[in-house]
Amino acid sequence: MKARRMAVGVLIGLGLGMAMTAQAQTALKIGWTNAIDSHYGIMATTFNDEIVKRTDGRYKLQYFTMGALGGEREMLEAVQLGTQDMVITSTGPVGNFVAETRIVDIPYLFRDYDHARKVLDGPIGQEILTKFPAKGLVAITWMENGFRHITNSKRPIKTPEDVKGLKIRTMENKVHMDAFKAMGALPTPMNMNEVFTACQTGTIDGQENPIPVILSNKLYTVQKYLTLDAHVYSPALLIINKGLWDGLSAADKSAFQEAAKIALVANRKKVNSDEVEGMDIMRKEGVEIIEKVDNAAFQKAVASAYVGYNKEFGEANIKKIMDVK
Repeated sequence: MKARRMAVGVLIGLGLGMAMTAQAQTALKIGWTNAIDSHYGIMATTFNDEIVKRTDGRYKLQYFTMGALGGEREMLEAVQLGTQDMVITSTGPVGNFVAETRIVDIPYLFRDYDHARKVLDGPIGQEILTKFPAKGLVAITWMENGFRHITNSKRPIKTPEDVKGLKIRTMENKVHMDAFKAMGALPTPMNMNEVFTACQTGTIDGQENPIPVILSNKLYTVQKYLTLDAHVYSPALLIINKGLWDGLSAADKSAFQEAAKIALVANRKKVNSDEVEGMDIMRKEGVEIIEKVDNAAFQKAVASAYVGYNKEFGEANIKKIMDVK
């Protein structure tokens, strides 16, 4: 009987322990607008695996993909309010919350991936991240979408003249919209989860996005032409509600930050592979890819927008980014 009581006691103890572990696990609701196997999804799943490992399973992520929780702006508002825990978002709508981020969206600001990554990983990029807490948000890390290119269903685009009159979807981002206005296009801000249908029905003539986004949203199936003009480098951000972040222990904050570093490597690796593989996928689907464009002409076409950029962001601040080697 004594041995039986001891066995029952052990089983009860184990049951209580398992219940306490289950109660202690917190599932954080995270949303984004792309598929689970996209460069955002790779970031999220890697981040989750590292968090689970580093917090002994006390935290995990609950995924909401393909805009299930709304567009990027709506999700940012939800994270700010605390009704959603985290979001992965392009910088498109972020400038409406943290104005300092708009500077990285200036066209032809970054020379290449190496330049962009050095800026964001370095003092300039990290200083911008310090502006988020005042807005009820914490940006854990910069991420990456890639360089943005133009697709459309009307005609091949080789010069800025070819852009004139086209109704092009842009992000809800004044910096981008000003650049397309300068080119003579008709910029049309729209949530990402509406773009496929808008292209398919002809509501818009085209859109502009990095290759990984074009791939994950299958936009190449409803567009005829892709122009590799690389007019803007597009970062992304992993953002968490400030109240939630403030409630984490110092050790858990460190775990989240270290997990984000590893996830960022996976995110950038996926962007690199999508850039290479995406061309073959789109060619097989019949998309005409215009690889050679008059870059000097495109830069000249948006020069008038730089007057406003210099006034808003400071010419010295723009130059500081351009001068990073």
